[in-house]
Amino acid sequence: MGPTLALAPGMVGMRELVVEPEHTAPHVGSGKIPVLATPVMVNLMEAAALAAVEAHLPAGHQSLGTRLEISHVAATPVGMRVRAEAVLVRVEGRRLTFQVRAEDERELIGEGTHERVVVNVERFDQRVQQKIRGWNAPTP
Repeated sequence: MGPTLALAPGMVGMRELVVEPEHTAPHVGSGKIPVLATPVMVNLMEAAALAAVEAHLPAGHQSLGTRLEISHVAATPVGMRVRAEAVLVRVEGRRLTFQVRAEDERELIGEGTHERVVVNVERFDQRVQQKIRGWNAPTP
């Protein structure tokens, strides 16, 4: 059984947050105006994608973000609620493609496409450990 067998286009995930000072551009280092930072919106979109599929993956598998193409088109002030939604639109082998969007209480604030790949966690960790060993190796 392939790790994406239980996944199908149309699966939806959502995540929300109320913008707090720690979610603003000055706090995360992405700007000086105290509104929702783009990296925080991106994180919320990725969390929505995770919510759509992670519970349907077999044990020992997870999805990892590999590509994100988004626009951030409107500012959201501190205190306002933001809701992100991710819709799985394509499953190609281990690659998952989502349409993502985020809205605050007034309007659309961002949208785009997000890709994730399903990995076997044990094999992925082995590759990471090999990379660490190679990185720490003495140079001749």
